[in-house]
Amino acid sequence: MSRSGGTNWTRGYKTYRNGVEVGFVPPLDRLAVRAVSSRYLSQDERIEIADLGQSGLSLWAIATRLGRGPSKISRELRCNAASGRRYQPFDARRRATARRGRHHGRRVDISGVVNELLGQRWSPQQISRHLRLRFAEDPSMWLCHESIYQAVYQPNSRFLRPSRLAPHQRSPLRTGRDHRRAHQCQQRRRPRFQQPLLNIHDRPFSAVDRSEAGHWEGDLIIGNNHLSAIGTLVERQTRMLRSVHLRRSDSDSLHAVLLARMRDLPPGLMRPITSDQGSEMARHLASTDKLGALVYFCESRPPWQRGSNESTNGLLRDYFPKGVTLMNHPPEHLSAVESELNHRPCMVLQDRCPADLFGALLDSHSLPVLRR
Repeated sequence: MSRSGGTNWTRGYKTYRNGVEVGFVPPLDRLAVRAVSSRYLSQDERIEIADLGQSGLSLWAIATRLGRGPSKISRELRCNAASGRRYQPFDARRRATARRGRHHGRRVDISGVVNELLGQRWSPQQISRHLRLRFAEDPSMWLCHESIYQAVYQPNSRFLRPSRLAPHQRSPLRTGRDHRRAHQCQQRRRPRFQQPLLNIHDRPFSAVDRSEAGHWEGDLIIGNNHLSAIGTLVERQTRMLRSVHLRRSDSDSLHAVLLARMRDLPPGLMRPITSDQGSEMARHLASTDKLGALVYFCESRPPWQRGSNESTNGLLRDYFPKGVTLMNHPPEHLSAVESELNHRPCMVLQDRCPADLFGALLDSHSLPVLRR
């Protein structure tokens, strides 16, 4: 079975017609597909009971053929056969499965308070805390947030209706979901890259150590609808910016322009690159082989692990704001912006310009250490 098919069976899926959502197919009943103890009758045994009963065998004979007790066969025919009808094995299994499930009643209607607050688009956590504060002396009025989530996610929930101020949202939840989204275990997640990557914690220096020149931080600025991008590389010690224009934000395009842009540097200024885990870095091993510089990858959450690059990207957004296409800006315009930023004095560099400091490093053979 494919992964997408298993996901659809487990979580359900939406159906579309002409690009418009028309329905939702619920997930398979876990009780119906879950393996049960051998002391319960299986589907094959129920089919055999129906065949042997049609052939005229007695309960004792059927029980002997199946290796079961006669009382179990009698109870199966009595409880799971429709009244006045012949025993149907598949219908009997559905009846047995329905009885095996435990149905817990949910206490979600507390004088309309929950319904009213969901209509105001309060989150279940906010409602749960509000009930404890409002009815501090009456624990019977308390409700945990999970009960509210279950009431919203259950089929045909009465909470799934648009609110007055947000008529475009059918679900009262801010996520807009009307069914629960299963969380995937960390061990089952598909890795971003097929090749092993170097974590930033494997780097021989910390994020605050800028004592050695030639280390770079890289990232992308994405244009509207992910149709174009600008690649940025910032030297950690001097804050020197090197940018590349990308027509597409894929790994092949980035690899090609990265080699063309960084090949002119001496080995002393082409040391490891620290990047995020974007898919555009899928060819990081090829880049390492061509440039002779290792690529370290940051974690997904802490932006301070690439602080210089994040700060520079914020400055670039003054020239390339979010939501606009980057295809309209020619490479010459990008080079002019890069030059303007590199010749702007920085307080962290004691009001010196990144271009002057990096130029001094290029002219030097000993690569002296600069003070932060």
